[in-house]
Amino acid sequence: MSQSISITALASISPLGISLEESWENYLKDGHHLIEKKIGDAKSWVAPLSVHAKEEIEKLKASDPKYKSLDDSVLYAMFAARKAMHMAGWNAKDNFGVNVGSSRGATALFEKYHQEFLQTGNSSTLASPTTTLGNISSWIAHDLQTQGPEISHSITCSTALHSVLNGIAWIKSGMADKFMVGGSEAPLTPFTIAQMKALKIYSREESEYPCRALDLDKKVNTMVLGEGASMICMEQGRKDNALAVIAGIGYATEVLQHNISISTEAECFQRSMQMALGDTNPDEVDVIVMHAPGTVKGDWSEKNAISKIFRNKTPLLTTNKWKIGHTFGASGMLSMELAIMMLRQQEYIGVPYLQQEPRLQKINKVMVNAVGFGGNAVSVLLSR
Repeated sequence: MSQSISITALASISPLGISLEESWENYLKDGHHLIEKKIGDAKSWVAPLSVHAKEEIEKLKASDPKYKSLDDSVLYAMFAARKAMHMAGWNAKDNFGVNVGSSRGATALFEKYHQEFLQTGNSSTLASPTTTLGNISSWIAHDLQTQGPEISHSITCSTALHSVLNGIAWIKSGMADKFMVGGSEAPLTPFTIAQMKALKIYSREESEYPCRALDLDKKVNTMVLGEGASMICMEQGRKDNALAVIAGIGYATEVLQHNISISTEAECFQRSMQMALGDTNPDEVDVIVMHAPGTVKGDWSEKNAISKIFRNKTPLLTTNKWKIGHTFGASGMLSMELAIMMLRQQEYIGVPYLQQEPRLQKINKVMVNAVGFGGNAVSVLLSR
């Protein structure tokens, strides 16, 4: 990109923990955070927040009477946003923008209020305001007291990286010089999981690793849902406190062949990765954090796209969905978190059930991919 964008803060709440230190410690372990849990009437593999993380959310919920009626997707986002703002050293007077999205939004509240309606024929007073997708960014702006623009959107599983894209557009336009962006998802609800099972993409594995993301030899789909939120703070120019720099970003949407699938060679990813590279030599990219949802076609099509773009030297490939599940709208930002950690720690985090890749001498550039239903791909190129 012609204009440098610095990432000056990173915060999340996920099955990995509530701090960067805790998350990195868990990334260094070969174990995953998937458990079998009864959701509704059936047991399913899921990746929930830890008991400790849930306790922190309950504290946040109790900190303001107005927060008691909010969905977990909003509370997770507020928790991460507070930490990101503190890390960046921002305050309300900075008037930074907020763009946080979600694929599903307030799923638990929607299911709760709809069930009440079916039983009584009436709707609860707060049903509408607490289940709108605009809920997340507006509550973050309220909680942090910023006066900058606040935007919410849903572009399915690429939502968080579309937030990055939109924040960069605002900064490059000159209409803002600081933006907090990210994604949040709380999808561990009966109806949401039933939808994924109806698509025949949900894991029924009984093996050591229920989600076999990036295992190109698997014969069945193994997607598992997780929950969480992740935020970054972006500022114009190269900052002394930058955790990483956004060196490029690309996006593309391909013509649909089916409601949920992308093409065999993921044309959308080919175009988004090429755009993100810009003038950068593909050989300079050390690692790609793939979207790799754990489905047979999803993993293979993305790998095919990578082979098309990176012809001379394929970067090391990795994903975090085997460990924390697919967090829908938050997944792209949690993938960026892994990428930034690898850049900061100078250590490659692979997938334990795959053949171990050779250790890199240096990690200077990492690409992150995300795509959602409808073939809406985004790729972000990060550098030290």
